[in-house]
Amino acid sequence: MWIRTNHSAKSLRRRGIRRCWRLCCVACLGSAFWCPLTGAQEVAQTSPAEAAPRSSATAGTEREVSWHSLPRNFLQDQKDVWLFPMRVAQGRHWLPTLAVTGATAGLIAADPHDTPYFRRTARFEGFNDVFSGRNTSAMMACVPSVFLVVGYFRHDSYAEKTALLAAEAYADSAVVDVVMKMTTRRLRPSDIPPNGNFSDTFFNNHKGFSGTSTSFPSGHAAAAFSIATVFAHRYRQHRWVPWVAYGIASTIAFSRLTTQAHFPSDVFLGAALGYSIARFDVLRPR
Repeated sequence: MWIRTNHSAKSLRRRGIRRCWRLCCVACLGSAFWCPLTGAQEVAQTSPAEAAPRSSATAGTEREVSWHSLPRNFLQDQKDVWLFPMRVAQGRHWLPTLAVTGATAGLIAADPHDTPYFRRTARFEGFNDVFSGRNTSAMMACVPSVFLVVGYFRHDSYAEKTALLAAEAYADSAVVDVVMKMTTRRLRPSDIPPNGNFSDTFFNNHKGFSGTSTSFPSGHAAAAFSIATVFAHRYRQHRWVPWVAYGIASTIAFSRLTTQAHFPSDVFLGAALGYSIARFDVLRPR
């Protein structure tokens, strides 16, 4: 009886610690993404002489974005994305393409060996509760939305444009993600029995035509890194912003492993796609 009571007390104590830890994580995430907006307002309130360098630098490196131009920009982005293989065939960008392709291939070969670990361990239960697929999706949708709404009411066009660029980057990466998922039809780790075959996973998922339930690549990782890249670039005058943005994006990407939603190769390629599309297409000089 004493042993059972002691075990119950320990269980309750662990639950309390997990609950506090989750609340701290959520609070930190909210603060981390709110601070860039606060910093932007502080910059906006500085003198015109101090604000001019940032405005001129931004105008010279990023295209103009608005609700009116967003559809046109999106179509131009998609054209650039799907014509990218032709530029590689012409001998351009082959080195980074080869690096990403080689790293992805190596991770695919290692997937059957490292993925079962996350199936066996129970160390990430509290982490998975906080960074579940639903919570991370809401987080990624909330950040640009907050910047858009607050920027509108405070007449901060820089924050509004940042939110629109983040939405554009997300949409661009989402299209590529869905097309690749529909093509590869890879099983998710959670679809495979604990003692099943983690090697034969491609072209074996037949749950639906849309491909949203397939694994390769990770849509969460692509979305997280596309949004993080926009904020890290637009608010790079604050040195800590890229660290926070990419740190949170990496945490979201890692959660896709611990929740058994994706293989490491899925997460790596999704992150690479999200970063590349945002940095070299959406934020590309025009």
